[in-house]
Amino acid sequence: MFNIYFSMYRTHDCGTLSLEQLNQTVTLSGWVQKNRNKGFIVWVDLRDRYGITQLIFDEKRTPKKVFETAQGLGREFVIKVKGEVIEREAKNSKIATGDVEVLVEELTVLNVSKIPPFTIENETDGGEELRMQYRYLDLRRNPLKDNLLFRHKVNMAVRNYLSESGFVDVETPCLIKSTPEGARDFVVPSRMNEGQFYALPQSPQTFKQLLMVGGLDKYFQIVKCFRDEDLRSDRQPEFTQIDCEMAFVEQEDILIQFEGLTRHLIKEIKGVEVSKFPRMTYNEAIKNYGNDKPDIRFGMCFTELNELAQGKGFEVFDNQELIVGIVVPGASEMSRKQIDELIDWVKRPQIGAKGLVYVKCNTDGSFKSSVDKFFSPEDLKAWAVHCEAKIGDLILILSGETKTTRTQLSSLRMELAERLDLRNPNEFAPLWITDFPLLEWDDESNRYHAKHHPFTAPKPEDIELLKSNPESVKANAYDLVLNGNEIGGGSIRIYDQTLQAFIFDLLGFTKEEATTQFGFLMNAFQYGAPPHGGIAFGLDRLVAILGGEETIRDFIAFPKNNSGRDVMIDAPGHLNKDQLSELYLKSTAVSKK
Repeated sequence: MFNIYFSMYRTHDCGTLSLEQLNQTVTLSGWVQKNRNKGFIVWVDLRDRYGITQLIFDEKRTPKKVFETAQGLGREFVIKVKGEVIEREAKNSKIATGDVEVLVEELTVLNVSKIPPFTIENETDGGEELRMQYRYLDLRRNPLKDNLLFRHKVNMAVRNYLSESGFVDVETPCLIKSTPEGARDFVVPSRMNEGQFYALPQSPQTFKQLLMVGGLDKYFQIVKCFRDEDLRSDRQPEFTQIDCEMAFVEQEDILIQFEGLTRHLIKEIKGVEVSKFPRMTYNEAIKNYGNDKPDIRFGMCFTELNELAQGKGFEVFDNQELIVGIVVPGASEMSRKQIDELIDWVKRPQIGAKGLVYVKCNTDGSFKSSVDKFFSPEDLKAWAVHCEAKIGDLILILSGETKTTRTQLSSLRMELAERLDLRNPNEFAPLWITDFPLLEWDDESNRYHAKHHPFTAPKPEDIELLKSNPESVKANAYDLVLNGNEIGGGSIRIYDQTLQAFIFDLLGFTKEEATTQFGFLMNAFQYGAPPHGGIAFGLDRLVAILGGEETIRDFIAFPKNNSGRDVMIDAPGHLNKDQLSELYLKSTAVSKK
């Protein structure tokens, strides 16, 4: 327990007192959790960040004025008390201070409180939007408070580990130049430079590369980043990265260094030893799991069935690019109602499948499917052998366009894992994904886009393919996946000016555009840029996963809602006409003030 220094407001915190302090006079301050008035005696639960201590006001032993004031205490009043620590007659084993209570001699009401809009208890009656509106009250509840303390613990473990590994914490600018690659920028108009704008950084990417040119060798920063993109439960418009860069390294050096950090965090924070960090190529992940961040805590890998399932007169299969299935262990006893629920689930607009074929590998050795009319028992047995399904298993199959079908089956796999409780939050399965495509062709813009970012180096053995077959070039990039979530990603960077210029050209930048956007970086490369690479972890997501959750909002003190609004301070908001005029902006939607 944290020891508070002596002050006029408290000699101890509300989670410290025990029989060791028996008969001592103490001073406590905090918020009134509950007030139980029995007429001749009043019990008050006093709460602060550290815990709860029961106060007792006795009509016979407490000064009259103090007793009368205690009878009128409301929930969330802020008070200071002074009194003697005595042993409780009815002890409470559920709290750390449950053996004692404080017989109050002096009471000061430091501040009164309105009745809160929801109960400030572990199990509250407040909805999410209401609690976000009154976030400062929600922070008083143990679940949210404990999440923030947990985040602090992770944060400090990261800082200590990287500092001890020789990394230097360097701050980079928050007002930078807007670039066209990646997500949308948040822009900031400049009052002193008419018609010009800063952008808030999506990452400190170019600055950390410049730090390597500057010779700092090992850099890190726990940094705010900003992306103006659509939100989900695991995304916020402003988020925090553990941003790192190293000079004179190749990919293997980066992977080993940050396996060490991840292993240390899981051990330090959760007490779990992780020995293996398997590696999987991007193509393997897509083929076997349908996405580039597979959860490998459970099986259900994909098996393609085109050769066995086509040409039998079943048009749903015969006319499709891909027929692919997964084996659900021990699920052959699943009822028709349960299977129909899965069929309805994959048909939802969010998934978009037209149907779902199933094959039951019954415990008596027979096979039962939804396509018995088209396929013989021998056909179904051949499917089961190909999928390595065992007696008692269930095979679920989708068909369609290759990319879409893999995505749909990936979603079904994760849904089944949730329904079957296969995703144990106390089990940690890290995985490196490597060999991403360097470039992706976009039909809408009719040009290539960087899969990672335009500063990612190609694999050395693929450089010669940049001119003849750019789409086949693999990136010298890597993602770290933990329990089905990407927690980090990075790459070895381009440090040669000529190669960087060629990549900009492939991405559709004119020489003038490349110079305007990235001339400062290209100029720096002329002065002895070392080989370098790095990685960035999403701190919000990492903390949530270590905390046993996947929604990041409850691990952020003041998050935005799904519309990107801060409902507590009502932001974003309008500017008045004078402010707009100073910034050389015009708007039809201005504040009336």
